Amino acid sequence: MTQALIPDAQAPELSLPKVGGGKWILSMQTPKNFTMIIFYRGLHCPICKNYLGTLNKMMDEISELGFSVVVASMDQKQRAEQAKVDWGLDKVDIAYGLDIQTAKNWGLYISSSIKESENDIFCEPGLMWIRPDGRLYLVDISNMPWARPNLETLMPKAQFAVENSYPARGTNAV
Repeated sequence: MTQALIPDAQAPELSLPKVGGGKWILSMQTPKNFTMIIFYRGLHCPICKNYLGTLNKMMDEISELGFSVVVASMDQKQRAEQAKVDWGLDKVDIAYGLDIQTAKNWGLYISSSIKESENDIFCEPGLMWIRPDGRLYLVDISNMPWARPNLETLMPKAQFAVENSYPARGTNAV
């Protein structure tokens, strides 16, 4: 069963191999303000391609806002490498090999393939901001490929949140 994440609670651990070598480890991130993790569906997804293309174009601005960023999927190494090259993601760290249990720990929805180009199993989109101390700040999870926050609208809100010590919302568990 997929786990519901509670803002302001400790984020689940995440440690994944990166395209180009090495590992991306959440607990090793040292952003000024937030770590942003974007979970994407995989190489098969044209909406992911466009979304991550926008992210790539905004990376200088996002870095100036004090973010560490990674995008991650359940794709294996070859497909993640192909996405990085084919989609022109030269400014973004790409992590791969997300397993089903870790995806569920992050509250992500899991889908089965309906097209030959898709992986048999993959996660649906998610976007998270994690504070430097490891607590979740923003949690945005979708069960559909096209329902994602608009990055050009979302990212300027980070400065407001930091400058105004805006608290994480949605912290009252049901």
